[in-house]
Amino acid sequence: MIDNAPATGGQARVVGTMRAQDGTGIVRMEDRFDTAIDDLWSAVSDPQRLARWIAEVKGDLQLGGNFRASFTSGWEGPGRVDVCEPPRRLHVTMSPGQPDETVIVAELDSDGTQTTLLVEERGLPLDGVAAYGAGWQAHIEDLGAYLRGDDTADWRTRWAELKPAYDEQAADLA
Repeated sequence: MIDNAPATGGQARVVGTMRAQDGTGIVRMEDRFDTAIDDLWSAVSDPQRLARWIAEVKGDLQLGGNFRASFTSGWEGPGRVDVCEPPRRLHVTMSPGQPDETVIVAELDSDGTQTTLLVEERGLPLDGVAAYGAGWQAHIEDLGAYLRGDDTADWRTRWAELKPAYDEQAADLA
């Protein structure tokens, strides 16, 4: 892995950014992993591998398919696959058609044995964007741990460590 292990001692190494657009929040995470693009694609699209670091996913994960996800964060709900271009792009709508609908974008880029993963979640409530930022970073750190063969962290503990740094960053959003 390329420095995608969490800081120790409760310190928050912030890897995400947040911004406001059209009255909603966007959380963006970008990290680099010491693995081939096909392996990382499998980790973000195969239900058995997803369950090891972020969520249990059941349903049709093909383009246009509907699924149900239960995230380690505690969120549960429906989703729909909007874009699926292996091994580079995956876009899903969470809670499609509902007031809390968001779009999660995952884009992968390879340069040999390393792969960059960009994840954005769009359409978030501005008053909760910091919580999503801390949550997504905890998930990305868990992905790194999973790919290294390490145990994932306690999600809620890591979220609580990261949240103050994301609160500070979110204070500048309007």
